[in-house]
Amino acid sequence: MPPPLLLLLLLLAASPAPARAGDPYAYYDWEVSYVSAQPLGVKQKVIGINGQFPGPPLNVTTNWNVVVNVRNALDEPLLLTWNGVQQRKTAWQDGVLGTNCAIPAGWNWTYTFQVKDQVGSFFYFPSTPLHRAAGGYGGITINNRDVIPIPFGFPDGDITLFIGDWYNRGHKELRGALDGGTLLGAPDGVLINGLGPYQYNTSLVPPGIVYERINVEPGKNYRFRVHNVGVSTSLNFRIQNHNLLLVETEGSYTSQQNYTNLDIHVGQSYSFLVTMDQNASTDYYVVASARFVDAAVVDKLTGVAILHYSNSLGPASGPLPDPPNDQYDTAFSINQARSIRWNVTASGARPNPQGSFHYGDITVTDVYLLQSRPPELIDGKLRSTLNEISYIAPSTPLVLAQLFNVPGVYKLDFPNHPMNRLPKVDTSIINGTYKGFMEIIFQNNATTVQSYHLDGYAFFVVGMDYGIWTENSRGTYNKWDGVARSTIQVLKLLFADFQVNHHSIVVCSINLL
Repeated sequence: MPPPLLLLLLLLAASPAPARAGDPYAYYDWEVSYVSAQPLGVKQKVIGINGQFPGPPLNVTTNWNVVVNVRNALDEPLLLTWNGVQQRKTAWQDGVLGTNCAIPAGWNWTYTFQVKDQVGSFFYFPSTPLHRAAGGYGGITINNRDVIPIPFGFPDGDITLFIGDWYNRGHKELRGALDGGTLLGAPDGVLINGLGPYQYNTSLVPPGIVYERINVEPGKNYRFRVHNVGVSTSLNFRIQNHNLLLVETEGSYTSQQNYTNLDIHVGQSYSFLVTMDQNASTDYYVVASARFVDAAVVDKLTGVAILHYSNSLGPASGPLPDPPNDQYDTAFSINQARSIRWNVTASGARPNPQGSFHYGDITVTDVYLLQSRPPELIDGKLRSTLNEISYIAPSTPLVLAQLFNVPGVYKLDFPNHPMNRLPKVDTSIINGTYKGFMEIIFQNNATTVQSYHLDGYAFFVVGMDYGIWTENSRGTYNKWDGVARSTIQVLKLLFADFQVNHHSIVVCSINLL
């Protein structure tokens, strides 16, 4: 299964916006290096930060300035990106190959950005080719300022969980397979916080696997921030005998509703409130299991952690909590995704109702229909495409080429609809309208779930449906409380539409990566 297809839309800007003098600074000093680990019982090199896997958290508050000095102690170039954090008026700190030169081995680079008017749950990860398959990720929490209330009771504790598929092969071997025209194949397992599954079944999980244990107090209410940091696998998240009250996703407070389980797709982040309201006769399973994969590999693609009450009477036992009835049931997943709505009465990072943005009343200036197809061999390498183009990063970052008028680095000719031609590799980018509002439709004609992420921005998810998108589909758009986020899933043979309002382009119904 190939990695999710990423779409990179860049805001070209000359310089970062100046920070207000009174905004605090948070300083971090990181060394990124290989560390030894064996999450699934196989010893391998993973990417750690300051010796930690997963990496240390970034915990800041709205409007703070973040300064992260990164020393690259790997043996190849590296970039870190801040998944879901909006880069207001700048693309210089994004940490992707379109905006930054990679940090050479043995060198350091200092990222400086402001989390202006933002709150919520995010994560960082290495954006350079397939480094994320080796780790290098960690959490980002942006807290409300004291003067801005949160739209729920203050939790008794805050817990971050990283769920994701995992390969026992190293990232270099995986990268070589793709470059050689070979699919990656099924992952070897699913990790929770960098650890393998609890031995819930002796025939499926070998002895000696170290697992995650989450310690809680009875009667308390905890905020769980859950991030899918994997490479290609959608995961269903659930906690045995506990409801998940969804309150936030990727910086947007949501209408509050309970779920017994939720599909979390690659690159997505969610916050749940979970009340410890059980009798603690045993510990409880925390499960992240694969969705939309071959039935033969479902059992091994199940991550299991333990929720341990301080007054627990014994270990967890018995079967895991049930996943959705049908492994391939797209109807369940799409209806669940449609149910996630913006909380339009809550204050965001600023003291105004979020619904006052009225995104549904803004005139769209640009429309792009982006169609994906199954990966194809192009010049001997297996590549994914949008509108028959597979993007290749130039040696000169796009923003530098734009700033210094370097000719021939990129083309502003990305087509706004499929061209029905042979696929090709090109540095072709979308020419957005400055201060415009863009509608983007993702049509998934591939054979797997696709995740799309808008780097440095957020978008409003306004529609998602089966089959082929037509202009009549606009009649079904949610123009009032579609959630604003940065990553959206498009199931196979479905489409999604989103709108984005930013200072360069606006996108409808989907998040852009």
